[in-house]
Amino acid sequence: MSTSSPNPQATDFDRWLAQEFAQAGAFTALIVLVSIGDAKVLPLCSTYLNVIGTETDWNEIVVLFAGSGQEWDGASFFPVTDGGPLDNPTARLRLRALEARIDQSPLVLNEGHFFDKWGRRLKVEETELQ
Repeated sequence: MSTSSPNPQATDFDRWLAQEFAQAGAFTALIVLVSIGDAKVLPLCSTYLNVIGTETDWNEIVVLFAGSGQEWDGASFFPVTDGGPLDNPTARLRLRALEARIDQSPLVLNEGHFFDKWGRRLKVEETELQ
């Protein structure tokens, strides 16, 4: 009999993905890549992907994001399900609505699951510039 123990190499992202899939089953993740400056978080680009299992890890996500051609510092994932993954037209519409909300307030990134380049959790905080 073998028992599996948690992977000590797992990132916050890997643990989140496993937990999200265990709770929701297959889902669509709306994703926004951002750059992070001293006092600003700027959206760079967005995409979506259908999650149908937990085989993907953070390293594979980083390779996927390399295809964007963007120098990114963080990514926020917004899981969405309507009884399973969304169809492409619905995912595109939801992604555009999400982009509009983020353009109004970068704090919306906190409504998703926000990770840095190393798969560690992040949070956008309000700051006052002096």
